[in-house]
Amino acid sequence: MRPSGQEGYPTADSVFDAAVADLHAGCDAQRPLRPQVVFEDVPAPRRLAPHAAAIAATVLAAGAGPQEQPEIALGRFVLLYDPDGQPGWAGPFRVIAYIRADVEPEIAADPLLGAVGWSWLTEALDARAVGYAAPSGTVTRVITEGFGGKEDEPTATGLELRASWSPAGPPSAAPSPAAPPPLAGHVAAWCDALCAAAGLPPAAAGVSALPRPRRRS
Repeated sequence: MRPSGQEGYPTADSVFDAAVADLHAGCDAQRPLRPQVVFEDVPAPRRLAPHAAAIAATVLAAGAGPQEQPEIALGRFVLLYDPDGQPGWAGPFRVIAYIRADVEPEIAADPLLGAVGWSWLTEALDARAVGYAAPSGTVTRVITEGFGGKEDEPTATGLELRASWSPAGPPSAAPSPAAPPPLAGHVAAWCDALCAAAGLPPAAAGVSALPRPRRRS
């Protein structure tokens, strides 16, 4: 195999730049579909892979003025690239996704919440992504209580989903070191799972949303 960057083969930087461009294109495609979701570039972790990029998303509640929309969910999408791969990866790329959303106490107490939360992501990936491999993750129930100067604040319940997977091309396509796998579908799947956690209507068939938490005064 000829090393990248020689005899016309792309460098690792150019492969990753193409992947990041596809990542941003995926966010651009979601903006008109999800006007309540605000995307922004954020610093990426530097020690997990030689190349990394990150996007943050905030889901805003509808029906309020532009300066009054409370955040009802947030997430982060991290793209890692190591041309040599890493243990547990199924290829040179790896996605790390994070989702945090408030949920009603009775929903947080449901023993099936973890399985349902995980299904938001896997069903969205099945519907949106061209291919993916080696998924792994956790769903955590979060209870936030106030003490001292914050003891009058109501107890809040929520969930956190942390996941990673390796994006892949179509099953019939041979892997190519010259081009990254399509990433727009992975961004769409992350957005679907994020919005499901926030209680927004699904944009993809088969992805169910939780009831939106009641706003507390």
